[in-house]
Amino acid sequence: MTNEQAVALLDLARQAMKRAYVPYSHFPVGAVVVTADGSVFSGANIENASFPLTCCAERTAVYAALNAGHTVIETVAVTAERVDSVTPCGGCRQVLNEFKPADHDMTVILDGPEPTILQLADILPRAFGPRDLD
Repeated sequence: MTNEQAVALLDLARQAMKRAYVPYSHFPVGAVVVTADGSVFSGANIENASFPLTCCAERTAVYAALNAGHTVIETVAVTAERVDSVTPCGGCRQVLNEFKPADHDMTVILDGPEPTILQLADILPRAFGPRDLD
């Protein structure tokens, strides 16, 4: 993943963030995921008056990819306008782990003054996932 590719994905995540529905937290987040075939899906957080029913931007993007028939997520990029850098929450990390490639880790791109490019294992060490149930 080059810095230029990361910046381009973060630009798409920023566009998605503009569609966030955040009347309670006023904390918009945008995310994009890239599937195994290079398809890109975006998502924004969507809040609900019943707070546990809120859906994070990362999960919204993953679910859009799944709904389109993709089951492998190669990359996720995340942005939030109110902080320099935001990471996926614990629940989103687990969902991302569910759909990472079988033979290598998922790339995670965090927005900031400069993009931070990590692997999912960096933010979810010793993860438990579907391959552990085989």
